[in-house]
Amino acid sequence: MATVIPIRVTERAQALASEVLNIGDLAIDATAGKGRDTAFLAKSVGATGWVHSFDIQPEAINSTRNLLEASGLIDRVTLHERSHAELTEALPESHRGKISVALFNLGYLPGSDQKIITQPESTAIALQSALAELKSGGRLICVAYTGHPGGKEESDVVDKFAESAEKAGNTVEKVGYAPYQPKPWILVVSRR
Repeated sequence: MATVIPIRVTERAQALASEVLNIGDLAIDATAGKGRDTAFLAKSVGATGWVHSFDIQPEAINSTRNLLEASGLIDRVTLHERSHAELTEALPESHRGKISVALFNLGYLPGSDQKIITQPESTAIALQSALAELKSGGRLICVAYTGHPGGKEESDVVDKFAESAEKAGNTVEKVGYAPYQPKPWILVVSRR
């Protein structure tokens, strides 16, 4: 009997992004964290693409910068030490409405103070803003965690956003969604 190795939720989110990302595209990492998603996006868009990476924590921005510099990817990323709720204001006019992928990995920065988490209010704004900045066929991917304090409330905000995005005519998929179980799930919204 073959052993099934479960894929990590973050790897699944990156695979979903890969389906629509091309060289030269624009992308957003709404939650920089340790920089892994930012580096993945920067590799995916190539030297002619661009990534905007957001985080309110200086240590997340520094960790992301260090990873990008070590990987030779820093020259295709703008690091924004600010809330993802401010992404519309942060994007240059030439990038607005042209984003291919917006990737969110909610929760807390691994290895840091777990009391500092993404907040439902700012996440709700950021999700709406990111969807508005996607080009037609672009994809918003959001990993929501329910197993930590505040995670259930934020997951509920993500679920509510999914409903409104679907009502607006976008394609919505919930991967691994189980409303009463404390496990991560992925929201995928493809803009019409």
